[in-house]
Amino acid sequence: MPEINYRDAMNRALREALDENEVAYIIGEDIGPYGGTYAVTQGLYDEYGPSRIKDAPLSESAIVGAGIGSALLGMKPIVEIMTINFSLLAMDQIVNHAAKLRYMSAGKMEVPLIIRMVTGGGAQLGATHSQNFEGWYASVPGLTVVAPSTPYDALGLFRTSRAMRDPVIFVEHAMLYSVRGDVPEEHYSIPIGMADVKKSGDDVTIVAHSRMVNVAMGAAQELERMGISAEIVDLRSLRPLDMDTVIKSVEKTHNVIVLEETWKTGGFGGEIASQIVEKGFNFLDSPVMRIGGEDVPAPYTYVLEGLAFPDIERVINGVRSLLGR
Repeated sequence: MPEINYRDAMNRALREALDENEVAYIIGEDIGPYGGTYAVTQGLYDEYGPSRIKDAPLSESAIVGAGIGSALLGMKPIVEIMTINFSLLAMDQIVNHAAKLRYMSAGKMEVPLIIRMVTGGGAQLGATHSQNFEGWYASVPGLTVVAPSTPYDALGLFRTSRAMRDPVIFVEHAMLYSVRGDVPEEHYSIPIGMADVKKSGDDVTIVAHSRMVNVAMGAAQELERMGISAEIVDLRSLRPLDMDTVIKSVEKTHNVIVLEETWKTGGFGGEIASQIVEKGFNFLDSPVMRIGGEDVPAPYTYVLEGLAFPDIERVINGVRSLLGR
């Protein structure tokens, strides 16, 4: 099975979308000859031309609006928002239009639109370029929110996203593009709304998504050396949210930490923790612990930025505190 990085998995996913559907196209900022800010669309402009790879002006509202309009007319647009921070400029289009048109038209309108967004911090991009808003979008009925953590999941979930009849927010973390993993040559897809147990364990469950899955996996390796067995549940999507897999894991380990990168106050981890208590309270031997980012704008400097987001050490300390070890 060949090993490729997350960036190449997404490039392959986009090529497949263009090859397999003649009405599919990509629109976004700097995605043409430049190849994309994160080089995900590298080479696509030369191969498919400006009719399929559309460099857009710096107007996220216009970009998403064009995607919505063309989706209503039967096309398969893939919108790239350079960073999830810039999606705030298209919030009305996404939340009040894309998410609601099927409902408000009694099913007569469909918006088969994929909006790719780069989320997260860790790259020293400053306070306005290092935020995680996928939890915000996951609170909106009518939107599907996908957040893969591995190249395998990114390709498989994107294939499934292409078949959706409603808008999908496809979230890619900036710090995952260089992460490598096995991706088979043969075709596969992954159902949206099915969490994945990335590592089995007996003592504590760590629930995470996107880059925090990698942090959790790193912590689990260190915890093994301390005699603590952690089970890692990768949500893979925030809406729909697979709580059945989470509760099954909690029933096994009896202890749980919900880990996310964004601010702890108001974070999506609060929703997950609440549902664990509602559905799995009798399985718990300890309170649900949440680990999130510090409630500060993301610092620019390397040292301070490292303190703002959860890391392996913070997860290890949280697990040991929870278990009293």
